[in-house]
Amino acid sequence: MAKVPAAVAAVRSAVRRALTDVAPGALVLVACSGGADSLALAAAAAFVARRAGLRAGLVTVDHGLQAGSAARARDVVGWAEPAGFEPAIVSTVDVGGLPGGPEAAARTARYAALRAAADRYGAAAVLLGHTRDDQAETVLLALARGAGPRGMAGMPYRNGIFIRPLLGVGRAETRAACAALGLVAWADPHNTDPAYARSRVRGSALPALVAALGPAVVDNLARTAELLAADVAVLDALAASALRAARTERGLSVPVLSELEPAIRGRVLHAWARELGAAGGALSHRHVAALDALVTGWHGQKAVALPGAIRVRRIRGALGAADLVADPPGDLSRLDGVTGPAGRPGDPPGGRGL
Repeated sequence: MAKVPAAVAAVRSAVRRALTDVAPGALVLVACSGGADSLALAAAAAFVARRAGLRAGLVTVDHGLQAGSAARARDVVGWAEPAGFEPAIVSTVDVGGLPGGPEAAARTARYAALRAAADRYGAAAVLLGHTRDDQAETVLLALARGAGPRGMAGMPYRNGIFIRPLLGVGRAETRAACAALGLVAWADPHNTDPAYARSRVRGSALPALVAALGPAVVDNLARTAELLAADVAVLDALAASALRAARTERGLSVPVLSELEPAIRGRVLHAWARELGAAGGALSHRHVAALDALVTGWHGQKAVALPGAIRVRRIRGALGAADLVADPPGDLSRLDGVTGPAGRPGDPPGGRGL
């Protein structure tokens, strides 16, 4: 029996591990753009699924942002159908009017299309082709943007129905796997367009780091994301418990919030803001810091404005959405128990509060 090329074996092994918990007979969809990463993933998924008693389907998303995108999508399906994928479909999306820049809008539309396909066909999982190199790029971008531990934790291996089997596989391996299998991959021009931050990181920043620090930097950045993801999961669990403890009929209890460690309180406020309707992509550190100031730096300030036209104010020892709480009569600061620098009731606003 011919020996399986190392790159092909690496991709298949990664997919096999990802599908260990999927029930026999279930459908697994592969998101495939036709690029080397997703094409190698799709080929491996077809191979592994047949031997694991699973069904493999494929979805290619046409964003309509490039000339010839519809033809490219048809070519992907034309390869997938005889390769044994059922279903093999094109999902055409419209990114117009979606928030963010072109990359963010395309991503939002793409994930919505993949979720819709999974719901329509009853898929147990959707496999995404992000590699170790993609993860390293994500960590660098997060670091440059000051995103903190959550951003530097990178892309999760599993997020609901989405699984990224190749986060431990390098981009060079997916290209080698395609070459070994005789698969002709599509080269997305956006990947080399300097107009996009990720393209600049991929083409210049990360290669410069590799040249200065050695090739292990890619693995080390990806491992940093993995380590931080584990820490973030623990902190998020603690924050979820703290959020439950802080809830009141009017919102969140300021005394309870004030006793929390800053790392936990920030997560509680972030999660609560999302509950109120603030979009995660628009909710920034400065918004959470302003909410935190209502707890730790209270001096009678006005409501905090959050994305989505949401206003949060502090009244009578609680944080609440402005349209859900009524203005109390009289001096707001006095009713909220503001204290002075030494903690003496009745001192002028601007000292420590609850």
